[in-house]
Amino acid sequence: MTREMTRTSQKRSERERKRHCFAFLFLHFYIIYSPFYTYSSSQTILFPLIFFSKTPTLATLAKPTKVFNHFQILKLASKKNIIVHFRDHTTLYRNSGTRKEKEKFSFCAKILYSKKMSLLSDLINLNLSNTSEKVIAEYIWIGGSGMDMRSKARTLSGPVNDPSELPKWTYDGSSTGQAPGADSEVLLYPQAIFKDPFRRGENILVMCDTYTAAGEPIPTNTRYNAAKIFSHPDVVAEEPWYGIEQEYTLLQKDVQWPLGWPIGGFPGPQGPYYCGVGANKAFGRDIVNSHFKACLYAGINITGINGEVMPGQWEFQIGPSAGISACDDLWVARYILERITEIAGVVLSFDPQPIKGDWNCAGAHTNFSTKSMRNDGGYEVIKKAISKLEKRHKEHIAAYGEGNERRLTGKHETANINTFIWGVANRGASIRVGRDTERKGKGYFEDRRPASNMDPYVVTSMIAQTTILWKP
Repeated sequence: MTREMTRTSQKRSERERKRHCFAFLFLHFYIIYSPFYTYSSSQTILFPLIFFSKTPTLATLAKPTKVFNHFQILKLASKKNIIVHFRDHTTLYRNSGTRKEKEKFSFCAKILYSKKMSLLSDLINLNLSNTSEKVIAEYIWIGGSGMDMRSKARTLSGPVNDPSELPKWTYDGSSTGQAPGADSEVLLYPQAIFKDPFRRGENILVMCDTYTAAGEPIPTNTRYNAAKIFSHPDVVAEEPWYGIEQEYTLLQKDVQWPLGWPIGGFPGPQGPYYCGVGANKAFGRDIVNSHFKACLYAGINITGINGEVMPGQWEFQIGPSAGISACDDLWVARYILERITEIAGVVLSFDPQPIKGDWNCAGAHTNFSTKSMRNDGGYEVIKKAISKLEKRHKEHIAAYGEGNERRLTGKHETANINTFIWGVANRGASIRVGRDTERKGKGYFEDRRPASNMDPYVVTSMIAQTTILWKP
């Protein structure tokens, strides 16, 4: 009986060897030359692919057989540029044997995933300039909530240097909360161009504002009114400059909890995190640095970054920039940051108070000066401007960001939302004047009231309107 079983086993092994030899010989004369993917549905075909394929290959298998398990397949495939995809995902670990084999399988799977991502990265970073004069333009606009950024891309016949050279475009406003379904077409008007740090080359990002088919600005188009104020002759003569300090919080994707915080728990008290260095103090620095460089590449006037008081919270600064260009810069910088956090699998929050409790909130302090303020005797002009802002405090607060009442409590370097105070070097004030400005008798002031989710088109134009155009 034992001899018969042995002979049967030997015959089965011989048949398997012949089957594999036949496959090897067959594919020896049929080497795969596909440019990117080669699909296979059997292990008999897979192993010749592993040895003979000269291009990156994707092998798709129904399931392992008794001949080879997942680990053995992946081990062989990982030696070549082959990605193996099993259709029966539920059997991946069940059929991989011992714990040691499972660990090996996991290691091989990671190698193959890395190769897969490398191939994807190569495609993402393809340089089109060597093969085509066409470029890609990513049209960006602000959605119906006033904070949701939207974008879509189109092909252009060649490089473009001015927004006036770009075609208008349309989108479905009913899907962004900006138009009814019966009349959903909204027009995009290109307003500012930036270099695309994601596609690079001659490709561009295009900041747009939004209009009806009749050419009227839709209600959420705050850029239109800002442009009118900044084009007023009195405002143009004063050459208003803005420097905006944009604070934001990075959240863990699945739990909506700040990056670096223990899930369901809290880090140590605030103090060591502001401009902190070290793995237990700075969380998300790679994202922040990537954003800094991407903005510089895009041509945005970004002037700095730093870690904030609350762990997981950061800040970048835009400006000083003149008029509406500061707003365009900030919106596109926000867009680039959204894209980078999307890639990193991290959630970006502009909520003024992302975490309740004894934690600093997030603002968008707006520094402002006019030509008169920057010239000799400017300190008196600054004080007159602050007096005007005090008289319109409630109107400004109403336009300075949703949920700002949770932030402006009089604590954590904020003034109370219901009071207006200003002072020199006072970070608990509504308006802060720097020591250097006081000493020189000219310079700028900082409006500390805007929340992190403020609309820069609204805030900057309102400051200009109140301090330059308004006659109380």
